[in-house]
Amino acid sequence: MIPLRALLLRNSTPVMTLVLIAANVFCFLIELGLGPYARDAFIQHYALIPDRLYLPSFVTSMFLHGGWLHLIGNMWFLWVFGSHIEDAMGSGRFLVFYLISGIASAMMQFAISLGSPVPTIGASGAIAGVMGAFLILYPRVRVVTLIFIVIFITTTELPAALLLLYWFALQLLSGLGSLAAVSHAAQGIAWFAHVGGFLAGLLLVRVFALNRPRYRYRTY
Repeated sequence: MIPLRALLLRNSTPVMTLVLIAANVFCFLIELGLGPYARDAFIQHYALIPDRLYLPSFVTSMFLHGGWLHLIGNMWFLWVFGSHIEDAMGSGRFLVFYLISGIASAMMQFAISLGSPVPTIGASGAIAGVMGAFLILYPRVRVVTLIFIVIFITTTELPAALLLLYWFALQLLSGLGSLAAVSHAAQGIAWFAHVGGFLAGLLLVRVFALNRPRYRYRTY
């Protein structure tokens, strides 16, 4: 299931969401501009690697991506959900919330994969925090969602609570399943980064959203 848009009006332009998207795209273009060896060195330096403790990587790793699909998928989710969370928090608080969620997700993945030499990169942990915040603030808002049914593709409107809880359950179950993998490299996806970010979003959203108006539905 791929969320396309939330049926919710915004009160302001999501400037910080656009800045974060631009920053992620810029960092990825830097990656692409490097040669193979230089890119590997770049990733090794700035990625989160659980067999070493390099504190800046808890932030820098969330601005790196492994490919165009990884980048586009993350930025799409950030736009769909982050633009509304920024509207609820304000740009400054949203940036702090986003970074804290990303750091929390990195901390959980670091703890789960302690000793692994496999680099962890991507904004999905921070974005998971945004999704957790959306669940708390807008559980009943309907999200237009792209659904694949065997060979058929269709769209439907789902309550945010259903979509996001389904997504979180997949991350948690996949993460638990990955613990049985033969090696950390076999896990492929940092599932517990998603889990950690989502839980951070659930816990922190009320601190950052304050008392801003929460519901203005879009109709059509």
